[in-house]
Amino acid sequence: MPSVLIAKQLKDKIYFVTFTVHNWYYLFDRHNRFEILEDSFAFCQKNKGLKIYAFVFMLNHLHFISTAPDMIAVIRDIKTFLAKELKKNIGDTEPRILKLFEKDGSYHFWKETNFPKIIESEDFLHQKIEYIESNPVRKQYVLYPEDWRWSSASKEPTKIAVTNVEN
Repeated sequence: MPSVLIAKQLKDKIYFVTFTVHNWYYLFDRHNRFEILEDSFAFCQKNKGLKIYAFVFMLNHLHFISTAPDMIAVIRDIKTFLAKELKKNIGDTEPRILKLFEKDGSYHFWKETNFPKIIESEDFLHQKIEYIESNPVRKQYVLYPEDWRWSSASKEPTKIAVTNVEN
């Protein structure tokens, strides 16, 4: 399946984006891998102008709504950084599972497409925020969205600054 791309002339718009681990493998639930995700997004906020309106990190995928001066570059850089960090982390903690992500002599942790969807209305924005923040409830990880630590709905603070949608 060809990857859905963000058009260069629309790279500064607000997008709903999904990153999915190859084979839907449960990867993030151990060895501080949620923290690796968190640090990567916080870095891009500080250094690349990334604004996040909502996010959720699940066991094998993540969703976020964000904007940046160049979303194409931010997505590329996040996925590249995360692949390097995940390879190191898995190599240190679970080296046997690295082979699950090996293809043609390199490692591929992410499915190619990010399914970026441009946010064109306030209704669509709120629908996607609801979808993101309810994801852990639908998967029965928690009873209430605010109980999932790795979400913009969480009661617990994270390193990721969430921008209010009214701003």
